Amino acid sequence: MSSRRSSSRSRQSSDGVSRISEDQIADLVSKLQRLIPEIRNRSSDKASASKVLQETCNYIRRLHREVDDLSERLSELLESTDSDSAQAAIIRSLLM
Repeated sequence: MSSRRSSSRSRQSSDGVSRISEDQIADLVSKLQRLIPEIRNRSSDKASASKVLQETCNYIRRLHREVDDLSERLSELLESTDSDSAQAAIIRSLLM
């Protein structure tokens, strides 16, 4: 690696914020790749960083939809139960 490249990796921007190195980015992308089921379950070893980020965003969106759906189902269940029951208390605790 050139000295110019390594010195630019460790430099801070003019506003004092540390810049992340290419190695750190590669490491983070690799960690994401292992966390996201759609990527982890593929037979190929490497996916591009942009593909990993795209799949990560899609996965997070799906998780948000699932949480919203489950919250809605719990709310409906709570409305249909006796508000003083133990089941209602459990549902309320899940919604908080």
